[in-house]
Amino acid sequence: MIRRPAVAGKFYTEDPDRLREEMHSLIPPGEPARVLGIVAPHAGYIYSGRVAGRVYGQIRVPEAVLVLGPNHTGSGAPVALAPSGEWLTPLGQVPVNSRLSQLILKHAPQVREDVEAHRFEHSLEVQLPFLQYRNPGVCIAALCLAISDYGSVAALGAGIAQAITEYGDEVLIVASSDMNHYESASVAQKKDDLALAELAALNPERLLQVCREHRITMCGVVPAAVMLVAAKLLGAKESRLVSYTTSGEVNGDQSRVVAYAAVTVS
Repeated sequence: MIRRPAVAGKFYTEDPDRLREEMHSLIPPGEPARVLGIVAPHAGYIYSGRVAGRVYGQIRVPEAVLVLGPNHTGSGAPVALAPSGEWLTPLGQVPVNSRLSQLILKHAPQVREDVEAHRFEHSLEVQLPFLQYRNPGVCIAALCLAISDYGSVAALGAGIAQAITEYGDEVLIVASSDMNHYESASVAQKKDDLALAELAALNPERLLQVCREHRITMCGVVPAAVMLVAAKLLGAKESRLVSYTTSGEVNGDQSRVVAYAAVTVS
């Protein structure tokens, strides 16, 4: 499989030189720390790029990364694994990590290799330039998720933890998610504080429950919950909020925003 960019020129520039300059401006220098997982936003870089850059600037990006994203298009399998091959971005090729992918298939029976779920999905793609910039040798496994019940989330997270354990080398889990959508900035902040509290508590089941009970439109809540399940089984003890903002801070419209957060889990 060669997965070509679906949103280059829309969510981020398709010009390689300009994209490198943008990565340089968005990712602040720092002392990178090893973490097990992160939550990073996936909107257009003009809106969420600085939040994403702050978390990518603080972490070490190993050679192997598992990217988890929500299925916005409704296409393909409910738990869709990108087949072997490579993903293309303006910064070059990102190989699929076939060994990690096969271990995920081995340990998580609900996973299916599926091209269609990934073909036009932006939530995974927009993470790749950040990963490439931080580690030009990065390779990925990618899961596009359309599940909703906690039993499926817990089983997938456990399977991922087993796969990473058998893999034997460092793996970063990236959960791609924006936060609350299309309400005022003040309402979004109140709602998102509830979800972020469960992320801080490393409580994936309550994260799902709180988002449902309070109608928090965190589009990547399932990827975030799966990441938390896996990270806890791999030894995670703490979660830290790195950055939070809304689209209103960019376009000036505080009445109808999309919110963005970056979180590390270690």
